[in-house]
Amino acid sequence: MSNNSQKSEKIKGSHCISIFVSYELKEKLKQLADRYDRTTADMVRAVLKIGIPMMEGLSQAEELMVKEYISLFRKLRQVKSLKDI
Repeated sequence: MSNNSQKSEKIKGSHCISIFVSYELKEKLKQLADRYDRTTADMVRAVLKIGIPMMEGLSQAEELMVKEYISLFRKLRQVKSLKDI
């Protein structure tokens, strides 16, 4: 069996992730599920589908801000050292 076909077989089917959450978060998920007549698992899947792209965007923005802050800090430090000369 080739490496590509092994990867595609791993992707197919159901996968399980066990996580611990606070009682409050679990209760909010249950309330949402009840309100919209869905299972708690459906709500968790929906939240993950929506939340992952948002988290990626936030992380990228944070990374960019840190890089720009470091760059600005270095420039300011260079300007200060030039003034001291």
